[in-house]
Amino acid sequence: MDPRCPFCVPDPGCLVRRGALTTSLRDAYPLTEGHSLVTPARHVACLFDLSSAEREAVWDEVGRVRADLMRNLGVEAFNIGLNDGVAAGQTVLHAHVHVIPRRPGDVPDPRGGVRWVVPTRAAWWESP
Repeated sequence: MDPRCPFCVPDPGCLVRRGALTTSLRDAYPLTEGHSLVTPARHVACLFDLSSAEREAVWDEVGRVRADLMRNLGVEAFNIGLNDGVAAGQTVLHAHVHVIPRRPGDVPDPRGGVRWVVPTRAAWWESP
């Protein structure tokens, strides 16, 4: 545990659930209503530095958060992903998975989803 880490010591207003191996919380800077994060309880930067039991617990919690958001917000589509390393955009160096609810019409054209992290390569269907 790192007492300076916002995921080790989350804002109580953002906390959704804390278990033995995971924590889930609402993103402090949500992209959409319900945007949530699932973190391992252990402070590690990379999801792949976790034990298999910890990784399994993270993905199980992602499923629970997704189901909760479907039930409570009525959403049926999600972007689920992680930024693994600074070059990939990871700004909090505590592993975490984003669960981002998506709704029809929230962007003009959702095709490509996570491919838009590199905008010049995202719209592969427009390539000659």
